[in-house]
Amino acid sequence: MDSWPSEKLMMDIARENNFSETAFIVKNSMHYKLRWFTPNSEIDLCGHATLASAFVLMNFYDDSNTVVFDTISGPLAVKRDGDFYSMNFPAYKLNPVPVTNEIISALGGVTPECAFMGRDLLCILKDSESVINCKPDLEKIKSLDGLLVHVTAQGKNNIDCISRSFAPKLAINEDPVCGSGHCHIAPYWINKLNKKQITAYQASQRGGYLHCELEKDRVIISGQAVLFSEGKIFCEI
Repeated sequence: MDSWPSEKLMMDIARENNFSETAFIVKNSMHYKLRWFTPNSEIDLCGHATLASAFVLMNFYDDSNTVVFDTISGPLAVKRDGDFYSMNFPAYKLNPVPVTNEIISALGGVTPECAFMGRDLLCILKDSESVINCKPDLEKIKSLDGLLVHVTAQGKNNIDCISRSFAPKLAINEDPVCGSGHCHIAPYWINKLNKKQITAYQASQRGGYLHCELEKDRVIISGQAVLFSEGKIFCEI
């Protein structure tokens, strides 16, 4: 777009789409301005919609293999390499927090081995099955500190870690593949496993793989994207 629509209109469109996030892009002189809206509020960082935005720009509007977005979280660069798009995101600092009875109850009785707080609450579970079978109480999740709640465990075979992400505070029961969540998850497992790069799997119903690398205080998250649909929105701006 040439300029931002009203925030009310962006919120209305996000609610109507009812995706985890809807992205809005405005071109400026050097980069692109990017904002993300969940069905109930604007959010400060989002991976999935950033990947989608870069895919659309590079395939329909921009001949470059790199785009830079100006966002609430600062400049975010996305590079294309073949079928993969690599996003350069900030890593959240993880502070240990106690595993409380409230956390255990909110996770449906699952007791994390440990927990950390960044923007979100990160809970480390004992194994992959605990992540897959976790049945959280979403109303109780809302009462916990942090914007989202992530559960994660070490993976198996060629998967380094597995996770799920819950965001009822944002009117999202479960995020299918959470890029900003892996700004918590990837730094933890890269340091824990003493690896430079990891392959992560998000075990939601839709599921997805992410390739993650830590560079100082930045996380490089790479994934693939495909065109699903094209459409028009009829409304007064």
